[in-house]
Amino acid sequence: MKKSSLFTAYSAMMGAVIMWGISFVATKVALESFPTFTLIFFRFGAASCCFLMLIARRGAPRFSRKDHGKIFLMALFEPGLYFIFETIGLQYTSAAKTSLLIATIPVAVMVLAALFLGERTGPAGIMGILLSLAGIVVLVVGDPNFDLTFGGSMAGDMLIAGAVISCAFYMVIARNMGQSHSPLEITMMQIIYGAVFFAPLFLWELPSIDWAAISGRSTAALVYLAFFATLAAFLCNNYALSRIPASQASVFINGIPVVTVLSAWFLLGEVLTGLQLAGGALVLLAVFLTNLPALLTSVRSQNK
Repeated sequence: MKKSSLFTAYSAMMGAVIMWGISFVATKVALESFPTFTLIFFRFGAASCCFLMLIARRGAPRFSRKDHGKIFLMALFEPGLYFIFETIGLQYTSAAKTSLLIATIPVAVMVLAALFLGERTGPAGIMGILLSLAGIVVLVVGDPNFDLTFGGSMAGDMLIAGAVISCAFYMVIARNMGQSHSPLEITMMQIIYGAVFFAPLFLWELPSIDWAAISGRSTAALVYLAFFATLAAFLCNNYALSRIPASQASVFINGIPVVTVLSAWFLLGEVLTGLQLAGGALVLLAVFLTNLPALLTSVRSQNK
């Protein structure tokens, strides 16, 4: 791959991580007014409206029945099952344990990418994954509200594990689809299917919504979630997965808690400790080490 294409792919993945990291702060604000699944439906529904307008002008993307099946599965895993498992799981287990379990996504992706895509992770990649896990541990322990007992039930942990597996399957399928279809076409159908999945849950919550109590800041947070954390972030992520191996891209996911901690400190005034900064630095180092071999290979090929 050309050096410029590799740089663009990494930039897109970093953009997705930044937007998803900030989304946790925006979600916290939006949930002040919106029920959980109503918020998720509005996120994907608003983004879907943009894509439907694009389809009206350019026509629907051409996918075979088999490809539609793959995208349906991709959207089922994320946003579908991932958000459901994570949202319900957080009600039964601690935030600290959830962060640690979610940090194993790169490990799950590495295994699935080897099984289904034939990708092999070298020593640098494995070291990067382990280092990113260590960074997340330091980040979690450095939280002033860290609970040493972790708390939670086995059911909650299993639900979060389901979220991990769902995200891993999404990344592997997106990587596979990205070899034959454009990121825009894939994201378009993924977001529309996602809105369809959450429509029944929205209708279930609809009678309980107090529309008069919805604040302007919650509405602004929803706008961010729909057009940046959903539309733009998934587009960036799917673009990156069409250019770089899933196992390399997945390590970037562990940068999300780092962005969340920094954005919560900057936007919400939450406490940021030195230990959390050290954990964040470890995660960033892990991302660099995991992708270093590809960068060196690209530079060598350009100099020949």
